[in-house]
Amino acid sequence: MNFKDLALTPEIQTALTKIGYTQATEIQQKAIPVILEGKDVIGTAQTGTGKTAAFAIPILERLHKNKTTHKAIRALILVPTRELAIQVKDSFLDYSTELPLNTLTLFGGVPLPPQIRALKQRTDIVVATPGRLLDLINQKIVKLSNLEILVLDEADQMLDMGFIHDLKKILTHIPAKRQSLFFSATMPKDIEKFARTIVNNPAKVEVAAEVITAETIQQEVYFAEKKDKRALLHAVLKDNAESTLVFTRTKYEANNLVKYLQKVNMVAMAIHGNKSQSARVKALEDFKSNKINILIATDIAARGIDISKLPYVINYDIPDKPETYVHRIGRTGRAGLKGVAMCFCTPEEKKEFQAIERFTGIRMHVKNQVLE
Repeated sequence: MNFKDLALTPEIQTALTKIGYTQATEIQQKAIPVILEGKDVIGTAQTGTGKTAAFAIPILERLHKNKTTHKAIRALILVPTRELAIQVKDSFLDYSTELPLNTLTLFGGVPLPPQIRALKQRTDIVVATPGRLLDLINQKIVKLSNLEILVLDEADQMLDMGFIHDLKKILTHIPAKRQSLFFSATMPKDIEKFARTIVNNPAKVEVAAEVITAETIQQEVYFAEKKDKRALLHAVLKDNAESTLVFTRTKYEANNLVKYLQKVNMVAMAIHGNKSQSARVKALEDFKSNKINILIATDIAARGIDISKLPYVINYDIPDKPETYVHRIGRTGRAGLKGVAMCFCTPEEKKEFQAIERFTGIRMHVKNQVLE
């Protein structure tokens, strides 16, 4: 389906043309028409499927068509992390360049006063993390009594991060009569049960889990003892001058790897939940602009990282869920470009590694250790 086939106003069509959007992805083809009809949605789709545009474009269309004179917040998008909030806001800005609609982000880790000042201006759309939003609601700075559309994005991550109580409190401040859109990368029974408390007679929109193909991503594994992993990382990075995203399971390990690499004269930065917002933004910007070639990230902090030309991803720690592996390595090999994804597998991680191979149906190429 072409975007021109969708019933969108000329202003949105112009914005989409400017950023080079022509063909709608599967999730966009399925979600946009039902959202335009005003239906509630339960959507299952991973990051990288075009999900943000699937809800942002029809939200902008509906808000533009149903004009109002009041200055209240009309659409709220709740996301788990600051990085994802910034990315979603940027998407709304891209699609609304020709529209008189304002989008604002609210998240923790930054001073409150600038956000409070921004809220005093006309704000149509708010993209927020639950904690900061609830704080502002409790201070009576944010009012949601005129909200028309609610979106929960990456709902599985929000629940994993313990936001369920914040979400339930936020829902008590939102009108019962609204359009609700619930998106999650996975939809186990407990998450769908929670979704049903938010949506009303929803349309179900599903996109198959992202499939990693051997054609676009070369998948490799190094078998190593735990004590040798840092030296292995140094050896691999020494032979590679291109941008590399390294995933660890913990913040502690991410910090330790940065310190270790500095000792061996390599420049790296870490991005995780304990870093300040300014530090996270700087690390990401330096990585995208090639000021640094090595970024160490935890999975939660990596949500929302979108780097168009990323040659290498290293799984320094094997993730405990195969879906997480697919999500990690899907950041390379995009848009027809080639990419390389490496795993460092210790004997203790063999079980998780085998689960990944079964899930993807791809046998990874075994590499010899390159330790000196």
